[in-house]
Amino acid sequence: MNNKFIIASLAILFCINLQAQEIVLKGKELFGNLKARQIGPALMSGRIIDLENHPTNDRIIYAGTAGGGVWKSSNGGASFSSVFDKHAQSIGVVKVDPTDPDTTIWVGTGEIWTRNSVSIGDGLYKSTDGGANWKKMGFENSERISSIQINPKNSNEIYIGVLGALWSDSSDRGVYKTIDGGKTWNKILYINQKTGANEVIIDPKNPNIVYAAMWEFRRTPWGFNSGGPNSALYKSTDAGKTWNKIHNGFPKGDLGRLALAISPSNPQIIYTVIESKENKGLYRSDDAGANWKLLNGDFGLVVRPFYFSRIVVDPKNPDILIKGGLFGSISRDGGKTFKNLGSMHADIHDIVFDINNSDRIYVGTDGGVYRSWDGGATMDMVDNLPISQFYHISVDNEEPYNIYGGLQDNGSWWGPSSSPGGIEARDWKPVGYGDGFRVLRHPSKKIIYSEMQGAQNVWRYDIDRNYTKNIKPLPIKGEAELRFNWNAPMAVSNHYPDRFYMGSQFLHISEDMGDNWKKISPDLTTNDPAKQDKESGGLSVDKSGAETHTTIFTIAESPIDQNIIWVGTDDGNVQVTQDGGKSWTNTVANIQGLPKNTWVYHIEASTHNKETAYAVFDGHTTGDMKPYVYKTTDFGKTWSSLVTNDIVGFARNIQEDYVNQDILYLGTEFGLFITIDGGKHWSRFTNNMPATAVHFIDLQKKTNDLVLGTHGRGIIIIDDISPLRKITQEVLTKNIHFFENPPFTIKEESGFGGGSTKLQFKGENPNTNAKIIYYLKKRHTFGKMTLSIQDQNGNKVVDLVPGKSKGINIVNWNFRKKAPKVAAGKTLTFGGFTAPRVAAGTYNIVLTKGKNQYKSTITLQNDPISLVSEKDRIVQRKAAQQLFDDMQELAYLVYQIDQNIQSAKNVSKKDSASQKITSSVINELVALKKTLVVTTGDNYVAEAEPQLREKLSEVYSDVTNLFEKPSSAQLENKEVLETRLHNAKEAYKNIENKQITKLNKYLEKTGGTPLKIITKEEFINK
Repeated sequence: MNNKFIIASLAILFCINLQAQEIVLKGKELFGNLKARQIGPALMSGRIIDLENHPTNDRIIYAGTAGGGVWKSSNGGASFSSVFDKHAQSIGVVKVDPTDPDTTIWVGTGEIWTRNSVSIGDGLYKSTDGGANWKKMGFENSERISSIQINPKNSNEIYIGVLGALWSDSSDRGVYKTIDGGKTWNKILYINQKTGANEVIIDPKNPNIVYAAMWEFRRTPWGFNSGGPNSALYKSTDAGKTWNKIHNGFPKGDLGRLALAISPSNPQIIYTVIESKENKGLYRSDDAGANWKLLNGDFGLVVRPFYFSRIVVDPKNPDILIKGGLFGSISRDGGKTFKNLGSMHADIHDIVFDINNSDRIYVGTDGGVYRSWDGGATMDMVDNLPISQFYHISVDNEEPYNIYGGLQDNGSWWGPSSSPGGIEARDWKPVGYGDGFRVLRHPSKKIIYSEMQGAQNVWRYDIDRNYTKNIKPLPIKGEAELRFNWNAPMAVSNHYPDRFYMGSQFLHISEDMGDNWKKISPDLTTNDPAKQDKESGGLSVDKSGAETHTTIFTIAESPIDQNIIWVGTDDGNVQVTQDGGKSWTNTVANIQGLPKNTWVYHIEASTHNKETAYAVFDGHTTGDMKPYVYKTTDFGKTWSSLVTNDIVGFARNIQEDYVNQDILYLGTEFGLFITIDGGKHWSRFTNNMPATAVHFIDLQKKTNDLVLGTHGRGIIIIDDISPLRKITQEVLTKNIHFFENPPFTIKEESGFGGGSTKLQFKGENPNTNAKIIYYLKKRHTFGKMTLSIQDQNGNKVVDLVPGKSKGINIVNWNFRKKAPKVAAGKTLTFGGFTAPRVAAGTYNIVLTKGKNQYKSTITLQNDPISLVSEKDRIVQRKAAQQLFDDMQELAYLVYQIDQNIQSAKNVSKKDSASQKITSSVINELVALKKTLVVTTGDNYVAEAEPQLREKLSEVYSDVTNLFEKPSSAQLENKEVLETRLHNAKEAYKNIENKQITKLNKYLEKTGGTPLKIITKEEFINK
């Protein structure tokens, strides 16, 4: 065997061994204590799909949302809390078990109001503990569950209506039934792969009678068709064994979506709103569906059936009913006449009447939940539902930085990443109307670009002048009409601040912020005329423009080279120019494994290499729910897939890390996924992060914050992701490794919040503490483990609680030492909660694990915008330390007094002959103690006059929390109080020398044991 062969074999074995030894951190081990914070906003809320009452408790109500999960109110709708964070956030229906309403709740996922931007569900869920925990009960491929009906006499008998797939055929559609509480299911009504169950209801007095509205429908990226020969209304009188159409009196021809409701108080009365070409409108039956009569065809009843198909009947009066619609329509005469509900956000999707008082009504809209106390005449919005649906977001470089974004049916907004007291509704400012999409800040001017649904308006807003101009590109005379996507793409140049891009089927460029435009491309789409039909809707024509297709959807100018521009289209083209638009190359044919014409949802041009780009494709609008994520390093000549089985849900957006090109952030329909090894392994981020659709991701360069625009849970921020950049295989082989950090700033902020009420949502501010970040190869389970901060001389500053988890651990330090010992007293004093702040400088971190010590350092710096001089800081720190020592001196003095009082009392109980001596001790010490601490009263109405402890504590707290030197009045107070403390110590010493000494001699004489008091050092460390 020759030497070359041996060397080659050893090299191969070495590489295999290295690969086998690769350490992979995933999930909690990778992310440690990195935590998402949800900042809303909630002032515009978001789309509500379904509302559900508790059948016996009028304080409990549930709201199922379009992309924000399930929320529960226990106070009559005044406020809500999320109960479904870990599961698919797109909700179709929520149902409370009528026989066990406090514990058993069912949720069918998948939004049923089938607009073009709806998310998807992943099945049926059940909770048996009031929503604390959930178990999946099947229907994983259902996509949309419209109905859950539970037999009020037998909770094991349940009907499920599956609307099914929106974008493709599906055999999962239909009506299902279980008789064993969901363990097994039988499909009891099925039409075909195009027709789903829009509504299933049961007779509240005879659960063997079941009604099902079946709807034939299909959406494509370029159109929507509602209706067909298979849409129908069915009735079963034998608990679903057999079904019959009940169309006597219905309009002729094809039908579309059928809204359906039964009167709870009189089940013979049934209402339906029928979508049809002729005689569409509200129909009523007074004989349980045997015969129907058209009552009303008002616009408010028949508008957009795919989006508004809910009728609700007053539980006590069969002639009072409400129909969802643009504004909501209420009738009090059995459907003959209607009027609009009170003023609220448009687009009404569901309504529920209070179980006891029908004048109390809850309404679910595109803008959240509203309540009425007067039968719908006036409406009040719930202010704490942060379920806003962002399409896109961006950030600027202000301090604190601002976030910009557009919302589904709620305009465009911008607001801060932090604000005094928390991010409140008043911190958000509007910058657009309608469906808002991309909002971008000019790189150097106070200019904001925003746009509205299909580029109907493209605004340039001057913040300082409060001036808006529409800068939409217009077609030049004689040239093709421009096709703008409903979510039209915009981009700001990385190289020339005034350069601005927009995409129709062409790429448009402006060098003067949109005042003038020119085309720098031919039609970059497939320009397929079959996908450009503006007629859409089926039986109900819907020309909103939301289905405009064969358009540019994403634009990415290279941050490295201004001449390199990437363009992705909604019909699957990936175009690139390397010469500023003079020539273009379509690279999509080079992508292996990608279905033809798959929507290019996002292209990210690399900040590390101008030949590198990432492309995310979304096939869900053709029924393809797989993620497609690709990378090129040669201008698109070749592409490699970055998808692994770790990724859940179809993908929409990717962000490359600005520092480490192997770190990528991916947004999918079910959350955020992160890789630190270039896509080999992905981990889902779940630390306070719901499983919501992440539509867009941006990275703030100064703070290293990852900012997510979600379609259902508003803006979510993960503060400072920089620890992920430092994880290497070398680090992962160590037992313990401390990560280096840049200096932490001791921010000099102490402002107040605004005017939010207790029931309004307020976004969380970022944590400004110093962070000690370290890696543990194994979880610490046995033995002692401590973490402390020491100064440069090795003196302990403070003890911290160490993280003991395998993987990344993050421990926060608030720049404070330990708080002082406080004298025991009757009332509460805040001095014991106030710890001195350390000075700027470098400190040692000491982690003790068993017999081993591991050390690192951490550096703190003063706020760069501070106006405080170092001389004043020294004065402040000296005064604070002296007052700290005073607090502990007083605590020890009071401790000595208490110990002697108790000792004297114990002696007195045993020996009546000593009462004269002990009473003298007790009386003298009690009298002294009353001058030192409050000994009577409480903390409120009977509070006693403050004594030395209370006054000293107040001055200590005030001075300690300062950054500047104390005022002359504070220093004078300090001197006065220190004099009182000195005098008190002298008084105690006199008592000790006389009365206490006399008592001790008596004890020695009588065989007793004099009291031995621990030292001050022992007391402080106790």
